[in-house]
Amino acid sequence: LHTLRTAEKELLPGFHLFEWQPALKNVSSSWDVGIIDGLSGWTVSVDDVPADTISRRFRYDVALVSALKDLEEDIMEGLRERGLDDSTCTSGFTVVVKESCDGMGDVSEKHGGGPAVPEKAVRFSFTVMSITIQAEGEEEAVTIFQEQKPNSELSCRPLCLMFVDESDHEMLTAVLGPVVAERKAMKESRLIVSIGGLLRSFRFFFRGTGYDEKMVREMEGLEASGSTYICTLCDSTRTEASENMVLHSITRSHEENLERYEIWRTNPFSESADELRDRVKGVSAKPFMETQPTLDALHCDIGNATEFYKIFQDEIGEMYMKKSPSRDERRRWRSALDKQLRKKMKLKPVMRMNGNYARKLMTREAVEVVCELVPSEERRKSLKELMELYLQMKPVWRSTCPAKDCPDQLCRYSFNSQRFAELLSTVFKYRYDGKITNYLHKTLAHVPEIVERDGSIGAWASEGNESGNKLFRRFRKMNARQSKI
Repeated sequence: LHTLRTAEKELLPGFHLFEWQPALKNVSSSWDVGIIDGLSGWTVSVDDVPADTISRRFRYDVALVSALKDLEEDIMEGLRERGLDDSTCTSGFTVVVKESCDGMGDVSEKHGGGPAVPEKAVRFSFTVMSITIQAEGEEEAVTIFQEQKPNSELSCRPLCLMFVDESDHEMLTAVLGPVVAERKAMKESRLIVSIGGLLRSFRFFFRGTGYDEKMVREMEGLEASGSTYICTLCDSTRTEASENMVLHSITRSHEENLERYEIWRTNPFSESADELRDRVKGVSAKPFMETQPTLDALHCDIGNATEFYKIFQDEIGEMYMKKSPSRDERRRWRSALDKQLRKKMKLKPVMRMNGNYARKLMTREAVEVVCELVPSEERRKSLKELMELYLQMKPVWRSTCPAKDCPDQLCRYSFNSQRFAELLSTVFKYRYDGKITNYLHKTLAHVPEIVERDGSIGAWASEGNESGNKLFRRFRKMNARQSKI
């Protein structure tokens, strides 16, 4: 046990010596800091809950050092493979970090006697995505480390665990405030740490991409998902997005959101509430954490599968011919669909769409099975074409490196999304007349631009963090919500 404890200490943050140049603003320079109380620095004035039980975290810089030391061998090997002399490569390293944060719903203990804490939790974690070095006198930076499994819980390092409801904005900002401050300080400084026996200097780039839409809106001060401002990447309204499904470009950014919040707060042109809201395009709270304007592949999958599930029900009930069916009718369509999927696809109905169900539902087999219940041959053809197009588009935002894994689908993406949009606005017009779901809009309008900018959407997804949630539940000896039905 003693040996294990010692080994463990080396792996956890707070073991390795390091320094920052210039020193980090408002962050202590001590390096031997392990797990700290997530509310440290806040006065104890939290109601209902013993404040020292709410949150635990590592200091961000200490956690990053621990991650780099963990990758020490990979870094040295990367230098050797690139034919670089490691004794001369002591500066010019750049580390790109993916940040993820996710609320976890119900985490009540089954029969625990722990302190009374909120029954919801939020986890914040980061993944080291790549490390490059720009040697002196060289034009190009050389990649010496690339995370091969960016969506595994093994590469995803927990930074902060908190018993907070993600909808409780004040509490969330209070707990993540120090994390944001440390991250801001690190952007303007260089880390000096010993790697392979020599002191080397690293710069960090942070990209907050592992957030679902709810969390992005929360952090960037946008209205909730049901807002008429449908998108976290562009200023489009729901109606505009349903009329023009494909041609939008990414315009939103953290800076712009901050500026718009100021306008919202001060109303410099003395406009009415509606005019003001239109001017700031749905920014109505102060953005407190920078996120990358991107699309989360996992939640995109789930969101679109939810939509297809509803289309399937509508097609079974021949909704395109009806005006307003009763709730009983709709219920019958749904149970017919569930029964068919259960019988032919072994797909058990779920309370809330999840990743696994989405993966099984969005397949050729599933659409064939559903088509057995669709009366009209013509509608069956359209439904199959819709799924076929979707399956052509999906790899582009799912794969870690689309240019390598599915170049043909990448080339045809705009063409496919155009045809997909055409089907929605003609054959399925009864569902998409003046409205469209948030994730369908992003899938159709923004994917090519994001892939061109970042090289990938799939690699930057929240999946690793979501898998980590399972571990968290495991350690709390608590089952996921499925078992509670």
